[in-house]
Order: sequence, then structure tokens, then C-alpha cells
Amino acid sequence: VIPPPVIHIESYSEDSISFSLKMTTNIKARVSGYVVNIYWTFDTHRQEKRTLVIEGEKSIQKVANLTAHTPYEISAWAKTELGDSPLSFVHVVTSGTRPESPSLKAKAINQTAVECSWTGPRNVVYGIFYATSFLELYRSPHNSTTSAHNITVLVQRDEQYLFLV
Repeated sequence: VIPPPVIHIESYSEDSISFSLKMTTNIKARVSGYVVNIYWTFDTHRQEKRTLVIEGEKSIQKVANLTAHTPYEISAWAKTELGDSPLSFVHVVTSGTRPESPSLKAKAINQTAVECSWTGPRNVVYGIFYATSFLELYRSPHNSTTSAHNITVLVQRDEQYLFLV
């Protein structure tokens, strides 16, 4: 039986997490790599995920561009010549103070374009999510990113939209 890998948090800061991956067994199967998923929830509406495919047997990874004071879940499994291992999980909360939520204003320009603008800190990347229902906003919203404080998004005519930044 292939055991799950051990995920060890090496360090974390306001915007990054460093972790190591290793197998703690004497199985005869060589580890060819790992698949790692990093999950976090954005504003209780949208779960985000970043996937890393890591080659090699031992690994220390640093994930950057994270948000301060945010809970993250890291899951990983090992790829071996005998097959994939079970998943292992670890949770960590980045340090610092979470930035305030931006104040969003959405204004229809015409029937197919909406100008979104918001307040917030400079030199960060904003994600704009929009959908025609809360369910779609959670599961599969349209989205765009920008470091500006406004963006024009194209929408379908004769629909009402929910926006989140």
C-alpha cells in the first residue's frame, strides 16, 4: 500500500507559504512527482484553487501571491510507478492583516457592457467575478483580473448580473 505524502509547512508570511513534501516509507516504488492543490475561499462565495505539478522525489515549494490572514488548505498526492498515493491535507493561515474588501460600483454602459469600478490598495491584482445567479457565481463565474481599479466587462443582453471584486 502506498501511503500519503507528508506535507510540512516550512514557513509562511503575509503573501506566501513554503512547504516540503516527502514520503515516509520504504516502499520499493520510486516517486516520480507530486500533484498539489491549494484551496482558499474568496469572500465566502467563491472557492479558488491553484494546482502545482511537481516533478521529482523530494521537494520544497514556495507559493507566492497569496492574501494576508487567509486560511489555505494544501492537499497533495504522490505519483509512483505503482500508482497514485492517497491524499494528505494540511491547513495554514497566512500572517498579517487581511485587506479590506473593495467597495464595488457597477454601472451599465449599454445593453452588453458594464463598467465596474472599486476602491482598494494599489499594486495588487483584483479578480472580478460575475454571473447571472449566486449558484453560477459560486460554481463557474465569468472572471477577469486587473491591477487597475476599473474594468469594462461584456455581458449578454436582457440578463441581470451579480458582480464581485
